[in-house]
Amino acid sequence: MGAQPQSATAVVTVPPGLDRQVQELLFQLLSGALQVLNAAGCALVGGHTGEGQELTLGFAINAWVDANLAGVTRKGGLRAGDVLLLTKPLGTGTLFAAHPRSSGLPQFRGRWVHLALDSMAMSNQAATAVLARHCVTACTDVTGFGLLGHMLEMAQASQVGVTLDLAALPVLDGAEACLAAGVVSSLAPANRRTQAALHNPQAFSQHPRFALLFDPQTAGGLLASVPAHQAPRCLDALRAAGYAQAAAIGEVTALAAPLTPVSLRG
Repeated sequence: MGAQPQSATAVVTVPPGLDRQVQELLFQLLSGALQVLNAAGCALVGGHTGEGQELTLGFAINAWVDANLAGVTRKGGLRAGDVLLLTKPLGTGTLFAAHPRSSGLPQFRGRWVHLALDSMAMSNQAATAVLARHCVTACTDVTGFGLLGHMLEMAQASQVGVTLDLAALPVLDGAEACLAAGVVSSLAPANRRTQAALHNPQAFSQHPRFALLFDPQTAGGLLASVPAHQAPRCLDALRAAGYAQAAAIGEVTALAAPLTPVSLRG
């Protein structure tokens, strides 16, 4: 949304164990977290630690925005004629669902996971700054609801239609192969319910990237709209900032069918 992170508090759950082992685990976790938070200009100011059966690590982040909200980018700002940009490739859901089953997938490659981790570890902060310089009109992150779920949130909030180009979607290496083998994340079936908002799903249901619309992402990229005349320069700047697979994936249109605002091509 364009807010600048200021402070963070940690919430950590660690499995029971010897004190020195728990302390070392906490040290490693928070050392890594500090590297990322400091790089983002965000101070770790405290937190809470407890014991539990599973290791968990989370943060509550406080951030500042302009008092008059002029610098805040919302989901509801899509305008007909805008170009839709996606800053990171899709596919983490299917790749990490496939990883534990890799012995049963002869085509699976370990490098796919490493490339996915590299993508996940890349902060969206620089992308936010690039989008702001190119007159971004709306923005959200692509996470658990998948591309289509988050796209619908934007389209409904903005009362517009959207055309998505399946062929233009950036994809992590191996994601299409995993989907073709029938491997999906546990969240994907629930995300499939958003298919009801597609204007023409039958025409593209066999497309190799159709299932990517419902693939939940972890540490996914940003889905944003910019004026059409800004899109080429914005893409160049995103790629120069390290988002090598940033792509224009569609356009915003006038709302023709409120119940099915998203159309596909590809």
